[in-house]
Amino acid sequence: MSTRVEPVSAPLLAERVVELVLGGGAAPGAPVRLLVDGHPSTHPEALADAVVAPLEAAGRPVARVRVDDFLRPRSLRLEHGREDPDSLLHGWIDVAALNREVLTRVAERGEYLPSLRDPATDRATRATYLPAAPGTVVVLDGALAIGRGLDVDRAVHLALKPATLRRRTPTDEEWGIPAYERYAREIEGVPDLLVRVDHPDHPALVHA
Repeated sequence: MSTRVEPVSAPLLAERVVELVLGGGAAPGAPVRLLVDGHPSTHPEALADAVVAPLEAAGRPVARVRVDDFLRPRSLRLEHGREDPDSLLHGWIDVAALNREVLTRVAERGEYLPSLRDPATDRATRATYLPAAPGTVVVLDGALAIGRGLDVDRAVHLALKPATLRRRTPTDEEWGIPAYERYAREIEGVPDLLVRVDHPDHPALVHA
């Protein structure tokens, strides 16, 4: 299958993501749950932050949430050691909690928990539930999160070539490279929007 690569500016990329959310055909008043996913060096949080204001300007309330605030306890994440790629790929995100407290809850109960556990201290954040108005867009950012069972409606992946991935990974995190390489193969064709970001200042949309 041939693909077409479309260079875009950062503002235009944010605009395209907003179009993806607003043009999804959701029922009136239904929430839309958007996941922006990518290796930490691609800064998915920056793109997630960039779509908040345009979505609000379009009349959609936004709930901004981070996957990193819903990781499993450190004792469970590291039960097979501190440098286990399989655990990083499949065992770090608390999928059940993120669905229960945010992604499913916003649709069923009109509320969400903004955070569960501080990734630095590994302690509960003691956050309280926040109301989610009809039509709320949950904007979630994270890494290795597509295809993990998260209850999302739209997914954007910021992709890197293998050589770029290796170049951008700090030496003390190189043990995780096999997880990211395997993940890239596993999610091929899954994201609603695929963005090449090997050159951070020159993102490019990939069209199948």
